Amino acid sequence: MMPGMTPEQRERYLRHVLLKEVGGQGQQKLLAARALVVGAGGIGAPLIQYLAAAGVGTVGIADDDAVALSNLQRQVIYGTGDIGAAKTARARAAVARLNPDVTVVEHPVRLDDANARAVVAGYDVIVEGVDNFEGRYVLNRACIAARKPLVSAAVGRFEGQLALFKPWAEPGLPCYRCFAPEAPPRDEQINCAEEGVLGPVAGVMGALAAMEVLKEILGIGETLAGRLLIYRGLETATRTVKLPADPECPDCGGIRRG
Repeated sequence: MMPGMTPEQRERYLRHVLLKEVGGQGQQKLLAARALVVGAGGIGAPLIQYLAAAGVGTVGIADDDAVALSNLQRQVIYGTGDIGAAKTARARAAVARLNPDVTVVEHPVRLDDANARAVVAGYDVIVEGVDNFEGRYVLNRACIAARKPLVSAAVGRFEGQLALFKPWAEPGLPCYRCFAPEAPPRDEQINCAEEGVLGPVAGVMGALAAMEVLKEILGIGETLAGRLLIYRGLETATRTVKLPADPECPDCGGIRRG
């Protein structure tokens, strides 16, 4: 028996409940959890699907963009009929078709220092797949201020990377700014719109990001905090590298000094 769940929920989430690491109590945690997805693009689209399918009870979606034809090669939550519509609205409709247990909160805005903290404060875990460094720095600052774990994913051409940042959790853990102290010169930044990306690479990284979110909610497995996972699609290879904390980091250094 799975107390607190309807018969339909018991059937829907049975494969989770069969996992001893999850079980009925873990599924209840997922149903009660609130996750914010920032960027409903190549990474965000499969990520939203997996979070919704898993029964994460509230999924916030922050994106100020509209669906474009060029998105459909990798942003698998949308269809041709969605072109021109707001991504948050069409993602919400897709989630409604997939799982009525999930409440979607739309944030059809670009997050900045003026609004990010208020939005982030309403969620348990934040996960981003944005395509610019300034957006990541904004989220990094907001998550540190609110003590919210930040799952960060990125893709380019045939590669991807994933990390989890929560520098307050224990000594020596870095934040995103420790990893990337400043944005590289514009001509060195990888941009999918300019250089392209193989569609399934975004799917791989979206699924891996969803895995980190679920692990964080459930408190299972080995955390990726303090490590960077690198995926190389053409070689079908992954590796992880340790990320050091910067004691003088302008975003999180005060935590350690304090």
